[in-house]
Amino acid sequence: MENRVEYICIWLGLTKLGAVPALINFNLRQDPLLHCIKVASCKAIVCGAELQEALTDIRNECISSIPVYVSGAGKTPLQYQGGIDLDAGLPSCSTTSPPQLANVNFSDSMVYIYTSGTTGLPKAAIIKHSRTFLAAIGMSVMLGLTPSDIIYDPLPLYHTAGGVIGVGQTILMGSATVIRRKFSASQYMSECIKYGCTVGQYIGEICRYLLNLPEKPEETQHKIRIMFGNGLRPSIWKEFENRFKIPTICEFYGATEGNANIINMDGKPGAVGFVSVLFPSVYPVALLKVNEETRELVRDENGLCIRCKPGEPGEFIGKIVKNDPLRDFHGYADKTATTKKVARDVFTKGDYAFLSGDILVMDDEGYLYFKDRTGDTFRWKGENVSTGEVEAVVSRAAGHTDVVVYGVEVPGAEGRAGMAALLDEIGSLDLDRIYSGVCRTLPSYARPLFLRVVKKLEMTGTFKLKKVTIQKEGFNPNTIKDPLYFMDNKQKAYVPLTPNIYNRIVSGDIRV
Repeated sequence: MENRVEYICIWLGLTKLGAVPALINFNLRQDPLLHCIKVASCKAIVCGAELQEALTDIRNECISSIPVYVSGAGKTPLQYQGGIDLDAGLPSCSTTSPPQLANVNFSDSMVYIYTSGTTGLPKAAIIKHSRTFLAAIGMSVMLGLTPSDIIYDPLPLYHTAGGVIGVGQTILMGSATVIRRKFSASQYMSECIKYGCTVGQYIGEICRYLLNLPEKPEETQHKIRIMFGNGLRPSIWKEFENRFKIPTICEFYGATEGNANIINMDGKPGAVGFVSVLFPSVYPVALLKVNEETRELVRDENGLCIRCKPGEPGEFIGKIVKNDPLRDFHGYADKTATTKKVARDVFTKGDYAFLSGDILVMDDEGYLYFKDRTGDTFRWKGENVSTGEVEAVVSRAAGHTDVVVYGVEVPGAEGRAGMAALLDEIGSLDLDRIYSGVCRTLPSYARPLFLRVVKKLEMTGTFKLKKVTIQKEGFNPNTIKDPLYFMDNKQKAYVPLTPNIYNRIVSGDIRV
């Protein structure tokens, strides 16, 4: 179901009964949608009337026997064959509190929230009542939110940030929350002004989308005192803060399913969180050394993991404490996926930790900064290159457009060369500006050797750009229809990557 008040009422009502709603991304179709239904072992489906076609497309793939309840059919006619009009049935239901409420415990599973990783199919993370309660309350306390606050929450309700932390302020703390059917960059500030919002939420690239809009005098006439979220690029932090006159930006970091969550409460530009360097054991999280080639945890002579020193990048982990509502790791509906996220013998023999899959770095004061995902680096000219860092540079040089950076194999060359796919729907990219921007900011080994200009880029539900498909396609102009460019340092420009240049690169005639 797309965002609307009924969405919250339905999942909240189901959880009170002890049923476990699986909150499915409404953008999914075909196999990914079918996968989400199957992996959660769904017994019934509640579908927004506007999304009936998506279910019809997979009806014959093992879901025809599952009852489908359609919400909002009064505005959009019932179209799914055999579908049940949920709205029509509700008036005849009893208003007496059902007896199942007495059997729902604080430690029970509450919802499944699917992780939206950039690779693979979504995994259904088990979120318990205790985790939901403490996450929403904890965020409220740390940010100093009050019942008088009005929160602008245009995020997808099927994810933790929008559906739990955002809406949770209304359910648990009494704040007002403004939700939106779908996010709109052009309406963000104007709606904050319209509804008198004092708090704004963001995720992923939302802040860059806002920064990319033409400036308007009214964009600073809001009442926002704090914005919080995750994914604000350090390269635009101060620029965003200054342009929109945001008093405080609080970045937090954490996985939906994880037990290692941190927050930057004092607005330190670029930091995703803070951990005390004086009392590190108070909050059992750490950065652990990883092998630069394999991305596996590095262990000492005793078989235990090695903590990173300040300035050393490492994988962020959280120690697992069984039966602790915050420190336990409840895993996924898929047990195999759960096993892959757990490390053993971390600090002592027999202990366990949750593996975030993200590389962070800590400074001397204890502030942590996101570097990359463990799979989002490539090695070129003997150096490891962070795709996140290159994306920030290329995006800025291209006028804050969407960019994904990845490594591609070049025959005869060791490692992977950098390649950037840039979104350009109207043909407005300035290649000379991009060339000068990357040369000015990036070391030679980190500069994208190839560019691909695309009309569309795939994105997850949390506004993160996917790169797996285009990475596999490489840089062959004979098979790729999008315009391709090659960094020609002799001409000091990105030049069209023709079949002739491609063949010369592959043969080794042009050395890269």
